[in-house]
Amino acid sequence: QVQLVESGGGLVQAGGSLRLSCTYSGQIYHSFVVGWFRQAPGKAREFVGGITWSNSPIRNRDSVKSRFTVSRDVAKNTVYLFMNNLEPEDTAVYYCAADTRNWGSTRTGDYDYWGQGTQVTVSS
Repeated sequence: QVQLVESGGGLVQAGGSLRLSCTYSGQIYHSFVVGWFRQAPGKAREFVGGITWSNSPIRNRDSVKSRFTVSRDVAKNTVYLFMNNLEPEDTAVYYCAADTRNWGSTRTGDYDYWGQGTQVTVSS
């Protein structure tokens, strides 16, 4: 079992930045991939970016590739999602998830454990 808790969401103006945190606990002696996903109202949950246990990035989706960065602080058991130049279209609930099979997938079904999500709202 892996528990994940997201934090750092909020309201920001277009062009602004936010840093989301995903702190994990539980059976963390096993390696796992951490992915970030988001879900806007009425839309499917989509992969945003992720990072492997060895700190290799998983390719971000094209719409955020140059604006979002994922990093891991091993000492703090935390993975971060840095979001720059935010756009109203980035408004969504953001989730982090653990892939204990280490596939490095971008598909929601390949992730075993999920956090509760944190709301990000970007105003125009």
